[in-house]
Amino acid sequence: MSKFAIRLLTLAMFSMALIAAPVVSYAAPDSDAPPPPPTSGAKKAKKKTSEIQPSIEDAAFSRGYRAAYATIYDRNDYAGAIEQLKALGHDDSAAVANLIGYSYRKLGDYKVSQIWYERALKADPDHVKTWQYYGLWQVEQGNRDSAQYHLNRIAALAGTSSEEYRSLAAALEKPPGTGLVY
Repeated sequence: MSKFAIRLLTLAMFSMALIAAPVVSYAAPDSDAPPPPPTSGAKKAKKKTSEIQPSIEDAAFSRGYRAAYATIYDRNDYAGAIEQLKALGHDDSAAVANLIGYSYRKLGDYKVSQIWYERALKADPDHVKTWQYYGLWQVEQGNRDSAQYHLNRIAALAGTSSEEYRSLAAALEKPPGTGLVY
C-alpha cells in the first residue's frame, strides 16, 4: 500500500472515530456542583459492538440523574432530590451516593450525610467530588485536620489547580467558627 493510501485510510478512520464519539458539554452552576452522570462503561475494557450503544436503562438513568441534579441545583429541593436519586437504583455509584450525601448535608442531617459520603468513597476511593464535598462537611463540623486530609487527597488525585481543590482550600482559609455553610 502506498504512503498516500495509508495516510488517507488513517485520516478516514480518525474522522470516523471523531464522528462516532459522544459529544459531552456540561456547565456546572457553581463550584459545589457535581460532574455529569457517570457512564456505565467508562472504566471497562473493550466491549462487544452490541454493548457499545447505550441501553434504555442507561438513558433512563442519565435522565433521572440529570433531573435530580436540577432538583438540587436549580430548585434547591434536597429532599425531593434524595427521593429521585434513591429511585434510580444506583446507590452503589459514587456519583449518586455523593449527591445523596450532599443533599442530606444541605438539609442539615450531618450523620446521614456522612454515611453517604463514606459509601461514595467506598464505591470509588478516587471520586474527587466526594473528597471535596466530604471535606466541606468536615469544615462545617469544625474538623479542620480532617478537611486538610481531604484537601491533600484532592491534590493527589486532581492537582492543586482543580476546582475541587480551590473550593475546599478557600473554605479552609476562612476562620474557624464563622458558621458558614458550603
